[in-house]
Amino acid sequence: MDLTERKKKILRAVVESYIRTAEPVGSKAILELADLKVSSATIRNELSDLTEMGYLEQPHTSAGRMPSPKGYRLYVNELMEEQRLSLEETRQINDALHLKMQELDKVIDQAGRMVSQLTNYPAFALAGERRRTTIRRYDLIMVDTNSFIVVVMTDSNVVKNKLIRLPTDLSQPQLQMLTTLLNASFVGKSLEELTPELMRVAEHAAGSAYGLISLVVSFAMEVLDALEHGPVYTAGASHILDHPEYRDVDKAQKLMSYLNEEQALANVLDLPALSEDNTKILIGPENVADELKDTSVVLASYDIGDGMKGVIGVVGPTRMDYAKVAAKLSYVADGLSKLFGGQGGLPPAIGEKEE
Repeated sequence: MDLTERKKKILRAVVESYIRTAEPVGSKAILELADLKVSSATIRNELSDLTEMGYLEQPHTSAGRMPSPKGYRLYVNELMEEQRLSLEETRQINDALHLKMQELDKVIDQAGRMVSQLTNYPAFALAGERRRTTIRRYDLIMVDTNSFIVVVMTDSNVVKNKLIRLPTDLSQPQLQMLTTLLNASFVGKSLEELTPELMRVAEHAAGSAYGLISLVVSFAMEVLDALEHGPVYTAGASHILDHPEYRDVDKAQKLMSYLNEEQALANVLDLPALSEDNTKILIGPENVADELKDTSVVLASYDIGDGMKGVIGVVGPTRMDYAKVAAKLSYVADGLSKLFGGQGGLPPAIGEKEE
């Protein structure tokens, strides 16, 4: 038995009515919903065929029809029309996603401040990718003819989105072609690999098409760059003045200036794998940066999830109670791992048993 266009129209009418009302749909209602110029008897015959084919179900003989799982699947695959989000809806989604990131960043920032207070040393915290990151997938969602949302997913399941406005009209078929091209040419590539691929595509793509591709890929590059070089949060730089080693104002000023350079600290944290207990201590000359040659750095790593790691640490004089500082950092890092891992709460207080 063939699934004709008329049968598809009837199935679509049944599915959409049932979704709205949660009530079985009769032949009279379908005549109105499907806008078919046929008799009620013809509709009943088609409903009987669709039921026999497994697309519809009938709760009992006197009731109307309702979709079966097979009917829903066909509807989703072939009959369902893509719905566009309103600008207000996209703003709400973007605000919610941004709030999530703010909350994560806020927790990390507060953790750095807490560590500085616990140790009386300058502290820093970083959340970021500790491995090569690539784009796994692109999705483009049309808002109207002059704007669309680009959604990118990385290989560590980080999802970012952006609303892009256009000076000219763009059709849904054009957007679909753009999506296909992006997922064919710009996935599985790292930040360093995207630019050469963009240049290669520029040789073949038309000017307008290349402009759209460039907009989307530029956003993807921003996402990868942010993940690979996440922000560094610093706290308590002035604590260095509490230690006699830094009574020399010039010496203290140089270190405090260094601690305010985000990229410099990011380089300090871009280290080989930490030891098995997730802590690392760098003493004096072991530090790569000249500004840290007469200081010690204690680091502890924590898991954020989705392939991401963070690092939290302190900088202080080589005259440091390393055991105490390392224990405090390890405890805080363990708590952050549990928090971001959804396990809830902090680890047990030092000296208590974990339940």
